[in-house]
Amino acid sequence: MQHPLSAYVRNLHARFSTLRDGQVANYIPELGLANPDHFGIVLVATDGTIYAAGNCDQTFTIQSISKAFVYATALQDSGRTKVLRKVLVEPSGEAFNSISLDPVSGAPLNPMINAGAIAIAGLVGGGNAAAQWQRIASSLSAFAGRPLTVDERVYQSESDTGFRNRAIGWMLRNNNIIEDDPMPVVENYFRQCSLLVNCRDLGIMGATLANGGINPLTGQRVVDIEQVEATLSVMSTCGMYDFAGSWLYDVGLPAKSGVGGGILAILPGRFAVATFSPPLDAKGNSVRGIAVCRQVSRDLGLHMMSAMHNSDLVMASEYSAAEAPSKRFRAPQATRLLQENADRIRIIGLQGELTVDGIDRVARRFLNRRQADGPAIRLGVLSMHRVTSITASAARLLQELRRNISAEGGHLVFSHMQYCAGLEPAMRQALLPQQSGFLMFEDDDLAVEWCENCLLEILGHKEDTREAISLDDFSFFDGLDTAEKLALKGLLTSAQFAFGEEVIRAGDLNDPRVFLLLSGEVSVLMDTTNGHRQRIATLCHGMIFGELALLGQTMRTATIQADSDISCWVFTATALNELIYAYPQLKSKLLEKLARLFAGNLRQANSFIVKLVSAPYESQPKSRRWRDGEFYDRAAH
Repeated sequence: MQHPLSAYVRNLHARFSTLRDGQVANYIPELGLANPDHFGIVLVATDGTIYAAGNCDQTFTIQSISKAFVYATALQDSGRTKVLRKVLVEPSGEAFNSISLDPVSGAPLNPMINAGAIAIAGLVGGGNAAAQWQRIASSLSAFAGRPLTVDERVYQSESDTGFRNRAIGWMLRNNNIIEDDPMPVVENYFRQCSLLVNCRDLGIMGATLANGGINPLTGQRVVDIEQVEATLSVMSTCGMYDFAGSWLYDVGLPAKSGVGGGILAILPGRFAVATFSPPLDAKGNSVRGIAVCRQVSRDLGLHMMSAMHNSDLVMASEYSAAEAPSKRFRAPQATRLLQENADRIRIIGLQGELTVDGIDRVARRFLNRRQADGPAIRLGVLSMHRVTSITASAARLLQELRRNISAEGGHLVFSHMQYCAGLEPAMRQALLPQQSGFLMFEDDDLAVEWCENCLLEILGHKEDTREAISLDDFSFFDGLDTAEKLALKGLLTSAQFAFGEEVIRAGDLNDPRVFLLLSGEVSVLMDTTNGHRQRIATLCHGMIFGELALLGQTMRTATIQADSDISCWVFTATALNELIYAYPQLKSKLLEKLARLFAGNLRQANSFIVKLVSAPYESQPKSRRWRDGEFYDRAAH
């Protein structure tokens, strides 16, 4: 099946192949030999996916498009302060080869005109011109994800006819913008413009900028995000020379053109669009390239002024622990307290890119609930499973929200952070110096369980799962008369299991045992297809497990594992069946109780499923036992 974007790009290519306007550049003789029929279009997403049509593997010289990437390299090597002293960032409104210098400092107005680009070539790292050329070539190759080579014939042609650029070089030397002999720098500029690329290379180079400086194919960070921001800014205002204003108004993307026929346009965080078609308009831009980029921007809604972020969309779901409690089953008193107060625990699922406006919406959700509900303690879980990135400013605001909630006696914890590689480092970077960390959990269920424990502590309830109980404390046996209870006690034997020991193993056959948990906790675990284990429930003292044996179940479907040292009473379904001859009503009472238990569990599962359906995101199944090791960070919040 063909991807819709692949079909779109091919249709676009067919549509504009008939456009015959423009002339191939001939002021550099070798460029005049280009085939005017060559035409390629490439869209590259920030994950490296490529949608291509036409002559996308046809090589051509990068020409002035190189200026953007050499500028990013110079910023990386020399720093923004030094570069800005030598080359300004003001639009010239003039042609690419204009001599536009600041009347006071003599600095070129921007790095996209030839004067600025020549100065920038002298600001990349290296002790001499030869080392600087190696740096330029290696950097642009890293942007492309493969070694780039120079078209020697085009280079020689540019060098032989580059009298105006040499004059610009000497003028820059006169103004001390270039501090040594300018001619080796000018030759490096000729070479960078003569690097051979194809349309795919150009798209990947653009996608590297769109991806914050990381090549989406190689995974290599080529330049830092600060250099990307500066480069895209200059491309927006100066990349299309004296057509820059019309371009930004009409197409609305940072872009750079070259007289070799290439145009590169970028929508940060999403796409790069690269085109190749040699015939140029009067301003030196590819005719087909302009038409394609204009159409793509309109069809796909890529104009950066219209690609507004709806901050409401950052919240994928919101519900309370009363609607979807944790999978930990508790004693009756604790269960009642949670049912009455669990709406104090809010779970908000976040998605997409987290920016300041999105976190502002999240913060207002907590503040609005406080105003509506009074001074009740706030316990919040932010589920980050579908988050793709977070800005530094959003991370700072989120940490400030967490601190404010903590100052009011509440807690804000995080889950599913592991699914976004840059999320945890950004959140740690946003911590204040005196803060040691924050709490994050591998999934929502563990985070909700932790909040439930906090809520019970706030309400003054102390759970002690180590305290042994009697048969009368098992609600499962409510409704039995004294004689039936005494008879049942005669079937019980004592058993102990150590922390981590498997009491029941999934797949075991002919295991008729039923367990009454006297002290400690166990977890019910299911094996998943990828080798992990998913927690189904955690049971505490006063609860029963293995009860499916009462229904004649011959094979265990789940593993029961001790989460602490546990003590149990055990009886077998076989012994119970023998007992019912003397007490015929006993089994029917137990089966009725079992049916009620299953019905209650089903209601809770249905409630949880409804929440998942309303905000459909999947979690990777894994072991969910409650242990210290399950925390990603135990530091005090």
